[in-house]
Amino acid sequence: MLDTLYKSFWNAEYWIPTGYTWTDLEDSDDIIYPHPKDLLATIPMTFVLIVIRYFTERAIGLPLSRALGVRDPIRIKATPNPILESFFRTQRKNPEKYELNHLASQCGLSMRQTECWFRRRRNQERPLISKKFSESCWRFLFYSCTFFGGLLIFCNKTWFGQPETVWDEYPKQPLQPVIYWWYLLELSFYISLLLTLTLDVKRKDFMGQVIHHFVTITLIFFAYSANFVNVGALVLLLHDVSDVFLEAYKMLSYAQWKLAREATFIIFTLVFLSTRLILFPNKVLYTTYYVVRSKDKFFFGYYFAITLLMVLQCLNVFWSFLILRMFYKFLSEGQAKNDVRSDIEELDMSD
Repeated sequence: MLDTLYKSFWNAEYWIPTGYTWTDLEDSDDIIYPHPKDLLATIPMTFVLIVIRYFTERAIGLPLSRALGVRDPIRIKATPNPILESFFRTQRKNPEKYELNHLASQCGLSMRQTECWFRRRRNQERPLISKKFSESCWRFLFYSCTFFGGLLIFCNKTWFGQPETVWDEYPKQPLQPVIYWWYLLELSFYISLLLTLTLDVKRKDFMGQVIHHFVTITLIFFAYSANFVNVGALVLLLHDVSDVFLEAYKMLSYAQWKLAREATFIIFTLVFLSTRLILFPNKVLYTTYYVVRSKDKFFFGYYFAITLLMVLQCLNVFWSFLILRMFYKFLSEGQAKNDVRSDIEELDMSD
């Protein structure tokens, strides 16, 4: 039964153009094509990246944060109180005034003492600045490596200057080992981000990140399995470049390097908007539609890919709105006050 389901799912009529079968994409002595089973290597690679991240954040991120002047605030711990702790964990972290009054009478405390306890307890839950810096440091190093590695690959290709060439001889496009490793690293990285999302610093766009990671993982897996490898590489390159500046901006924000942070923010905004709202629609979405239409190669895999790319573009538009709103504040007030895709922070300034 499983074998029947497997064969039905990977029916060539669904995933590659009419007139081709999976037999046409079988490896020969000197030509290798991508196969879904190749991506099984992402299972061990994901855990390897998580381990590398753990040591990178501690061996590079934390020392670098101290070197750049990042200082964690001194936080006074809340005095142990079983009643207040139970309410904090099971009810709410920021009680209403009438609830504070009731809790104060239960514990024999004043209203002000009870408010102070909850404020200190909430502050204990807030992530340390050094932790946020270390997470950004890991992502900055990864995106820098993948982007510049991808840039080296594109130096010998016409895919960026002439994006229609990514479809030359499709679907019989041989797989290059360096692109295989690029896909393997990117897929493992996003799976690792998804697995550790609940342990990382929670952002305002938490659900947006979940959707983004799922869409990205599905896109990478599908692009590799259906041999959309070349156009997928173009998508990866256009998305990784802005993330390099995003993480650099965050690191400089945590270090409070004002001039460098604001200069990086301007560069990030320009790069993000140009790659996500101009280059991606023109070089990927339009080219994919135009080439497939001209060759009359409409099939389920094509519609599936376009749907995922459009979901990705919707996320790009959503994040562009947030960034433009920040950029407007930057122009009107002279500084970008909050982090892009900013963290959920306690409003009081007690620490």
